[in-house]
Amino acid sequence: MALAGVGFQVSEGLIYAVIGPNGAGKTTLFNNLCGFYRPSAGSIRFDGHELCGLPTHRIAALGIARTFQNLQLFFNMTVIENVMVGCHLRAKTGLLTAALRLPGVRREERRLREWASEALELCDLTDRAGQPVGSLPYGLMKRVEIARALAARPRLLLLDEPAAGLNDTETGALRELIARIRATGVTILLVEHHMPLVMSVSDRLLVLDYGSVLAEGTPAEIQADPRVVAAYLGGAVQYAV
Repeated sequence: MALAGVGFQVSEGLIYAVIGPNGAGKTTLFNNLCGFYRPSAGSIRFDGHELCGLPTHRIAALGIARTFQNLQLFFNMTVIENVMVGCHLRAKTGLLTAALRLPGVRREERRLREWASEALELCDLTDRAGQPVGSLPYGLMKRVEIARALAARPRLLLLDEPAAGLNDTETGALRELIARIRATGVTILLVEHHMPLVMSVSDRLLVLDYGSVLAEGTPAEIQADPRVVAAYLGGAVQYAV
């Protein structure tokens, strides 16, 4: 089984990290939370709503947004156009009214552009708004994905390995960005292999191994857990937090 008996609770306002070796079930967990996969048993609840069986767009409308391990951008579109895609659940314009370009459509497009601009500002991408996203360096593309997720105005943001492929400078900037996002009131569920980043930003961690929960606790508790050291951290390694 990809996941077996996994249970945990994330309190509002926390940064909660999920770690574990490759193949432990981290991305599968995200895919269940977002409705890409449907679990064969169990329950997933968000703010009193049962998520199991809901389509992905209904789950997103409840206030859950995510990024992906591999970039899922529209490379022939500009940065702000990519981010505006994240606003589509907040739009009311139908296909016919959009085709006719009625005044209400233009007003709504201006509003969505404003929301997208706010997300770009939070992610330090304002000066890149008009550039084709395919022309950006990889680290900035990762930020565009985060900005697009934020444009949906989520209450829970799922970040799937946001530091993958980033250099030390970019990872440091990502750490600051995650802190800024948290300061806006968004709860963050983070899957990440970069242990210094995880240990420095997270309030609590869940450790998965072979699809099951190995440990759960604060960063200090996880670093001191010999089961985690043996299964994942690979030795008595200490990280500055």
